Amino acid sequence: MDLAKHNELNALERYVIERKGTEPPFSGEYDDFWQAGTYICRRCNAPLYRSEDKFDAHCGWPAFDDEIPGAVRRLPDPDGMRTEIRCVACGGHLGHVFVGEGFTEKSTRHCVNSLSMRFVPKGAEAQGR
Repeated sequence: MDLAKHNELNALERYVIERKGTEPPFSGEYDDFWQAGTYICRRCNAPLYRSEDKFDAHCGWPAFDDEIPGAVRRLPDPDGMRTEIRCVACGGHLGHVFVGEGFTEKSTRHCVNSLSMRFVPKGAEAQGR
């Protein structure tokens, strides 16, 4: 992983993305955010999620029922109970994924830290962020 190609992160972003921390519930900028566009990795700018896959799970973090194909890697969490999700491009921690809860037709909830992502409004993707 070539960190020279990554965006500079502040201390809280490093805590979440590099040390697998969690931002406090209902504190993230994208929890109650509904604009059309794409969510990208805060560290490497790789596209992760589309706004049309976002839903309100009332869990305190942005929730998506699908990722952009090939963008997210699922790994067993060290706690033995959850599944961690990471950016495929840079390995940055995003949050956790839960299956079988029934919130959406896909019955999948990617519970993602706002600090792990940046939002690119629809149409701005073509302008080079």
